[in-house]
Amino acid sequence: MLFGGHVSGGVKAAPERAQEIGADALQLFVQSPRAWRFPDHDPAVLASFGDRARDAGIKATLVHAIYLCNFASPDDEIYGKSVETLRKTVDTACAIGADGVVFHIGSHVGSGFDAGLERVLPALELVLKRCSDTTWLLVENSAGTGDTIGRSLEELAVLIDRAGSHPRLGVCLDSCHLWASGYDVTDAKALDALLDDLDGSIGLDRLRALHVNDSQTPLGSNRDRHANMLEGEMGEGLGVFLGNKRLQGLPAVLEVAGSEGRGPDAAEVQKLRKLWESAKPARRSAGPARKRGSSARRPAAH
Repeated sequence: MLFGGHVSGGVKAAPERAQEIGADALQLFVQSPRAWRFPDHDPAVLASFGDRARDAGIKATLVHAIYLCNFASPDDEIYGKSVETLRKTVDTACAIGADGVVFHIGSHVGSGFDAGLERVLPALELVLKRCSDTTWLLVENSAGTGDTIGRSLEELAVLIDRAGSHPRLGVCLDSCHLWASGYDVTDAKALDALLDDLDGSIGLDRLRALHVNDSQTPLGSNRDRHANMLEGEMGEGLGVFLGNKRLQGLPAVLEVAGSEGRGPDAAEVQKLRKLWESAKPARRSAGPARKRGSSARRPAAH
């Protein structure tokens, strides 16, 4: 696996921040996560990102769209801002050579799943045209209650199917969101069943990245509350998730507070690596890990 975290610094400093915490994969925002305004990035900074990432030992880069976006919203203003923001995010991700743009679908806000889907599909069609051969659009499974779309594999499968199974539309799985939605990723049989369902309904070739987060809340809570590694409800059980043979070779990115509440730090990345190391016997008994870069699944480097 490629281990890393969501780091601060944006396009100007993210590779160096990732290197400081001992990461070989990174995730970043390319704009402030608290505002719609998209910055005018210096073309020279964008052009240098790939070289700076390689110099820092980074082998996988993900961009995360801001959480303000809602592509299922019946509100025309919110919807329009969301689509324009994702368009600019994908353009920037392509410019820096990122491997994927991770996004949440959002909420239909009471209009119903079908109505929400009718809003999402034209947005995806527009944005997917801007993806490059190497920069994918990755829908992340969600957590939460009410009208949130994407909490189940079934909903993700419907979305991808209705989007024409576009060749650059992939999936990012978040361990905490799965746990909150009732998928016990600490149980080997339950995890295998989940991946079987994913393979049958979506295809494992579309699984391009992992978010590895412990949970502050119990299984099936429908509450998205990340916890530092080994400090939440899953604890060492997350080794089952990390050790599954079908998940090897992927970027595994932390989105936790860290020891000082400033995001993933070196201690969290080290805990992630050690937990993966402890899962070696499970990986060995399960069979050989997939080779990185194979035609079966080309990891976003999700």
